[in-house]
Amino acid sequence: MGGVFGVASKEDCSLDLFFGVDYHSHLGTKKGGLAVLKEDGTFNRSIHNITNSPFRTKFERDIEDMHGKMGVGCISDYEAQPLLVHSHLGSYAITTVGIVTNKDELVKTVLSDGNTHFLEMSGGEINQTELIVSLINMKESVLEGLKFVQNTIKGSITILLMTKDGIYASRDRLGRTPLQIGHKEGAYCVAFENFSYVNLGYTDFHELGPNEIDFITADGIKTLQEPGKEMKICTFLWIYYGYPTASYEGVNVEQMRYNCGKYLARRDMADSNIHIDSVAGVPDSGTPHAIGYANESGIPFQRPFIKYTPTWPRSFMPVNQAQRNLVAHMKLIPVPQLIKDKSLLLIDDSIVRGTQLRETTDFLYNAGAKEVHIRPACPPLVYGCKYLNFSRSNSELDLITRRIIRDKEGENVSQETLQKYCDPDSPEYAWMLEEIRKQLHFSSLKFHRLDDMIASVGIEPCKLCTYCWNGQE
Repeated sequence: MGGVFGVASKEDCSLDLFFGVDYHSHLGTKKGGLAVLKEDGTFNRSIHNITNSPFRTKFERDIEDMHGKMGVGCISDYEAQPLLVHSHLGSYAITTVGIVTNKDELVKTVLSDGNTHFLEMSGGEINQTELIVSLINMKESVLEGLKFVQNTIKGSITILLMTKDGIYASRDRLGRTPLQIGHKEGAYCVAFENFSYVNLGYTDFHELGPNEIDFITADGIKTLQEPGKEMKICTFLWIYYGYPTASYEGVNVEQMRYNCGKYLARRDMADSNIHIDSVAGVPDSGTPHAIGYANESGIPFQRPFIKYTPTWPRSFMPVNQAQRNLVAHMKLIPVPQLIKDKSLLLIDDSIVRGTQLRETTDFLYNAGAKEVHIRPACPPLVYGCKYLNFSRSNSELDLITRRIIRDKEGENVSQETLQKYCDPDSPEYAWMLEEIRKQLHFSSLKFHRLDDMIASVGIEPCKLCTYCWNGQE
């Protein structure tokens, strides 16, 4: 995924920028970057690899020498940024969040239009933000360039672009990712996660609508392009990626997760006769879902295992999948007194590959659990996301659902057939769940229903992207 943060202030903004970006560390694991406009009108930039080290430890010395009244920064799960650019539009710093799925086509277009080259990253990939820069520079103004980008790319791109005069904030065309502005006396900031500026003294000022473009200075905000009417914000932000204290479209992440647990419990209470001793969540994102379930059902919430965070804060830090699986196993420490001879109901945010949750289930059985019942907080993931860069998966067959469907239906599965596996009332869906249950060693398995999940968010269904669950764009 990734996250961005920017500041325009009448005073030095370096500490606000540093801590604001650091508060986005849960959104990415690969690169971090800062760029500040210095008093002499030039840019000072720093980029570090944060794969195995927190953002703060890599940048705390750099920020001592990065002073200015405007700055932008990012946490990136992919390319190095912010980029510093000198072009016919002037000098600027730019950072982005999102994914361009028609990148190859656009690269050919840019090269045929006279652009001579792109710098390659390791592995031969082109830095996606550099492509965005080339598209912007095809126009006669920054604003025209930003509009051109949003109308040209497929996927989604949210952009912060800092010139010597101010910061352009451009939310992606369908608002799949959030962008929110905070204000305090003498300063404005713009952030992916609005909680990131609260402890810095800012209060919520304005949430950009889809395709909205604003220009931010220390003196105020100017809307350069009004928001579009259509929105498809990613529902998975509430389910998994968002920090508990963040809110999107006025809906708090933690409260939404409580709602998910509440609806899961209601379904179980209506049609389940299993006995559960306690409810637990897979930390961290599964925990509030489990609290919501426990509050609604009256079944005690307990923590039968604890995540060891001092050295293993994130299971997906290593790039290698085998390493990620090992870290996920190593960081969970059991509490035998809460496990032995107990029937546990475990809530995780989702099931993607299934590897880690199967190992967690086996780990509980090995610690003496009698039964382990699984309730994912979202429906089965049947389609790989093509709008946001939130997964390293290169194939939809990385999804356990698609492997199971392939084994029964063959290699070339029609959309009509896939839709049957998305319908929670179909025999195909019931069969798929039973196959997942058996393969992952669960005592029982019930996914969150799509209609209940949408109700858990509480905004208009037409404004939510649910593509990964039902394939509907």
